[in-house]
This record gives sequence, structure tokens and C-alpha cells, in this order.
Amino acid sequence: MRVAHSREECISPRDYSRLCDLGYSKAGIHLGGDRKTMLEVRIRRRLKDLGIATYGAYCDYLFSAEGQREEIDALIDVVTTNKTDFFREPRHFDLLQERVLPGLASSGADTRSLTVWSAGCSTGEEPYTLAMVLSEYSRQHPEYRFRIMATDISRIVLDRAATAIYSKDAVQPVPEALRARYLMRGREPGTSRFRVVPELRQMVEFRRLNLMDSDYGIDGEVQMIFCRNVIIYFDRATQQRLLGRLARCLAPGGYLFVGHAETLHSLDLPLVPVAPALYRKAHATG
Repeated sequence: MRVAHSREECISPRDYSRLCDLGYSKAGIHLGGDRKTMLEVRIRRRLKDLGIATYGAYCDYLFSAEGQREEIDALIDVVTTNKTDFFREPRHFDLLQERVLPGLASSGADTRSLTVWSAGCSTGEEPYTLAMVLSEYSRQHPEYRFRIMATDISRIVLDRAATAIYSKDAVQPVPEALRARYLMRGREPGTSRFRVVPELRQMVEFRRLNLMDSDYGIDGEVQMIFCRNVIIYFDRATQQRLLGRLARCLAPGGYLFVGHAETLHSLDLPLVPVAPALYRKAHATG
């Protein structure tokens, strides 16, 4: 592709509308009218990578047959937000140990085969936090065994998550005792990087999944879903569809964690609130 000497300073209203419609249809992302500057900044990186001169030329390529095959995944990576941290919203992990795990046992769930799903796992901090917390719980309650499924729409963040390598700043929220047990410092002299230990990495299975898909391809039911700070980017109709699918994946009596800034109020779901940003699926009746 030929590179021009100057670039368009902004996306045209027509192209912005087309990009918003595409983001909504492919990933459920509701960009709205106030995120145009953000989108321009992020797409500018793709212009450089592809050697395309203008936003208009990029949109022409994106909506061509070739672009629809080759560029859609890259665009989704560009427009999705992947903010995450170890032990983000830490009260959830206290509730997990104090209320959720005992609650599953009392409801008759098979504690030797519990599946936990981190939906929208980003670069892996959430599922590895879960692996630490659940491993600690298993040390005190050996009758509990877990597998963690971690999914995201972005292949870029999934590749980073699979390496399980993090900076010193990134692992700062991990309590010191857990850091010593579950994180290895790099061998290079003076390194500030850490890697999650192999036994924790083996607990987590990463896979790409678009939450807008009608079939998640998940075998069996899961006992806990962490879908935190994900639905906040969707409109109410999309939230209803997405959370309905997640609820169908939950076993009766299973738990759904959402972000503290998110609410299920007014949505028609078989879920009842049990604590802030924590819901439980009703048991089947009849």
C-alpha cells in the first residue's frame, strides 16, 4: 500500500458511523458519539502498521472483502479496553472464600470438580489471581479441586496472558506471602519481571471467545463466572442477551461476579443478588 505524506486529522462522520456499527455488530461495543477522538488515536497505530495514509483509506480497506477477512480481529483489538490488575476489587476474593465456596458445598456441588470462568480475562491478572486464591483455599480444604477457564475476544491479550510474565509494578497488589509462593523472579541479573509458577499456569486454560456469539461451546455447567467490568461497555439490550447466555452456563446455585460499577437491575435474569456485585442463580423448580 502507498503511504501519503500527510494523514487525515480526523475520521469523517460517515466513517465513524460505519466503525461504530461494525464494532457493535461484531463485538457488542457501543462506542457512542463521544469516543471519536479515542478511536482516532487507536486506529492511528493501524495506519502506521499497514502503511495506510488516511482514515478514509483505512475504512475503504476495512470494508473491502480482503479487510473483512484480514483486519476485523485487529480492529476489535484496537477498540476493546483491556484494563485489569491483580486482586482488582479485592472484596470479591474475600467473598469467594467466606461465602461462595462454602455455599457451593452446602448446595451439593461436587467440590472435587469445580469450574471457574474468567470472562473477559484480558492479560491474565484475574485468572491468575483466582488461581492463587483457590490454591490457597485447597491447601486448607483438600476436598476442593478447581479448573479455571479464561476467555477474551482479543488474541493479543490472550497471547500475553499465556506467557504469565508481569512487571514488578504489575505484581505489586499481590500479597507478599502469595508473591513468594506463586511468582518466580526472572533469572537475569537485575530483572524486574516475574512469572507465574508452572503449577498455577496449568490450572488456567486460555481460549478466544466472543461474548456476542450465540454458542459459547462450553461443555457442562460452571459454578462461578467472573465477568467484571465487561458489561459496562454494552448497551442494555446487549447486556440482557449476554447475561442471559452467561446465566445458562451457570449451574443452579452457581455464582456470577460483576464489577462494582455494574448492575443487573431491571434485567430479566434467573439471578438473585447476594452481596454487592455478586449474584446467584436460582435453583430449578418443578
